[in-house]
Amino acid sequence: VIAGLVMAVLGWSLLNEGYYYLSILSAGVFVLIIGELWQFIVRTNRELSRFLDAARYADYSAKFTLGDIGSGFGELGDTFNEILDRMFAARAEQETDVRQLKALIEHIPIPLLTLHTDDTITLQNNAARRLFGNTHIGELRDLRQFGSSFHKAVAESVPGHRELVVFDVENVEYRLTLATTEFIVAGKADRLISLQDIQTELDETQSEAWQDLVRVLTHEIINSITPITSLAKSASDVVEDVIKDVPDDSPVSEDLADLRDAVSTVARRSDSLVQFIDSYRQLTRLSPPEKKRIQLADLFDALETMAHAEFPERDLKIDISVNPAGLDVMADRDLLEPVLLNLMRNAWQAMAGWKGARVELIGRLNRRGHVVVEVSDNGPGVPDEIARKIFVPFFTTKEGGSGVGLALARQVMIAHGGFIRLSKNKDGGACFSLTF
Repeated sequence: VIAGLVMAVLGWSLLNEGYYYLSILSAGVFVLIIGELWQFIVRTNRELSRFLDAARYADYSAKFTLGDIGSGFGELGDTFNEILDRMFAARAEQETDVRQLKALIEHIPIPLLTLHTDDTITLQNNAARRLFGNTHIGELRDLRQFGSSFHKAVAESVPGHRELVVFDVENVEYRLTLATTEFIVAGKADRLISLQDIQTELDETQSEAWQDLVRVLTHEIINSITPITSLAKSASDVVEDVIKDVPDDSPVSEDLADLRDAVSTVARRSDSLVQFIDSYRQLTRLSPPEKKRIQLADLFDALETMAHAEFPERDLKIDISVNPAGLDVMADRDLLEPVLLNLMRNAWQAMAGWKGARVELIGRLNRRGHVVVEVSDNGPGVPDEIARKIFVPFFTTKEGGSGVGLALARQVMIAHGGFIRLSKNKDGGACFSLTF
């Protein structure tokens, strides 16, 4: 308004002669007004540009104090500040949600990985990194080292479909369930794959089934055989008493002797059967392990001493290897020691007469960071048709064997939250791996 009035005065003075000083004064005032207006516009644009840059680059520390510009601009500066504060609060809330989501994904016990359209792979959480251990996984082809069937299952995974796959680590097979979900980000369809290790659950379920079967069988057999044993012993005693009162030349003397021998045989075999059945009850009476830290080097030294004491006539060659040297394991020594000693005993028995027989005790960490204890020999190994059955209760290839030892070893490892596997070592012999 003022600029308009000054311009009007300037125009009137120029149209009328004699008002030179008024014209000069009006022109000066007009120039000053235009200069002030220009500075006002420049500063306003600069502050507006600073606000937009702060919003663009998420610089929420910027502050706007525009009260000195003029009336009404103080409220504009406050509005700018309020907008940035709200953006900052929304950004902070969003970042908090993202951190919580990432933390949640990291702590999910099921391994998660993303297969991208260019066949690259991203491991999404700690469980996935533990599954693959120290192996670098960046592309689909990196999965071949865990078995061709596993690589194929991941490559050909179908969204919404769940399947059972075999995951091979250091010649030890794990059973995993593979489930796939497809999601689209920025126009690219990626696949989120979950890999749940169900090997432990399968072992536990199978173990419980065998325990139930053994429990029922032993209960029924013991209930049936106990009165037979008792009656047979009583009958044997009665016959023995009768024989004492019968002359040797009596016609029934020989028959009574045969009857005594028959009843005694029934009593003896019944008693042996009771003891045999009672041995299987170990499979259902295993106490929960009392885990303590065990130095593997000390454990192996003790096993070597016990092995030499048990086979003093044999030239036992036992190699011990622990890497790293101070490796230890949380386990119940009272349960673990007999298992390892029995595996060593089985190895020596399998190599009876074998030239250069050797047993190796190995303690190490596998690629997944688990402690592995191995009992390995250089003997003839275990045929494939037998290897599939050796952990089954009652199964044995030894004459007079009970079929309890390896089944009990499996129970002990399941109780420790681990498992036992049989494989062939580099020399072709048997290698029992106990993974904790």
